[in-house]
Amino acid sequence: MNRDVSAHIALSVTEPAELVFSVAVSAVYDAREILTVTLDGVPVPVEEVADSHGTRLHRVRSDPGMLVFDYSATVLGDATPLPTDAADPIRYLRPSRYAESDELAAVAGAEFGGIAAHADLLTAVSSWVGTRLLYVPGSSLPTDGATRTLLARQGVCRDYAHLVVAMLRARNVPARLVSVYAPGLDPMDFHAVAEGWVDGAWRVVDATTLAPRETLVRIATGRDAADTAFLSVLSGRADLVELTVTAVADSLPDDDLDRLVSLD
Repeated sequence: MNRDVSAHIALSVTEPAELVFSVAVSAVYDAREILTVTLDGVPVPVEEVADSHGTRLHRVRSDPGMLVFDYSATVLGDATPLPTDAADPIRYLRPSRYAESDELAAVAGAEFGGIAAHADLLTAVSSWVGTRLLYVPGSSLPTDGATRTLLARQGVCRDYAHLVVAMLRARNVPARLVSVYAPGLDPMDFHAVAEGWVDGAWRVVDATTLAPRETLVRIATGRDAADTAFLSVLSGRADLVELTVTAVADSLPDDDLDRLVSLD
């Protein structure tokens, strides 16, 4: 399956800033790419930094002005899987800032205590989250974690993914968050899904069911949104003016939600 993805980000930089973008497709893919960054129409230097799980970060130091980051890629075929770090199943069992599995342990035990098989837990947790939450754009704050999402009973894709991750970890299933390009998503944007460690492999679940899992293109992988945000302002100030994301695939297959799927 071939997929075409792009991101256009315009920022008003009001004081000298150091910015990190996480929008390039993972290093696991064979991709043809174009990346340009300009400040008031003039090209500025970009430093690529390798992060874990094939994540590629782009660091930009900008003076005040209008900064425009444009990225596009054609992803050819399937990915080359990265070797799994032996520490990953340990690392992704721990509570994290937005996936407070320790706070939700009692809820997870009450809801899923009778399910032993990790594959069955993956399906049950994804279905439970998808039916307990209402997808409401703009309903959550960037600082909201899984606990607040469960209390609010609404959120967006990252909130769904955080709650899935927290519940799986609370039932001793290593889980992590992945930012993706999602062909078929409507309205189009960056998307967030969860991965659970099942039978020696990472399996993807999307409690929103808004895009076929087989079409997803991995961008960044980590504990939660703290590791996968499309933009981090490390210093200075930059305000988002415009964001446009596109993702199309040469086919959109049906998604059997009971089937285990591994993300490329």
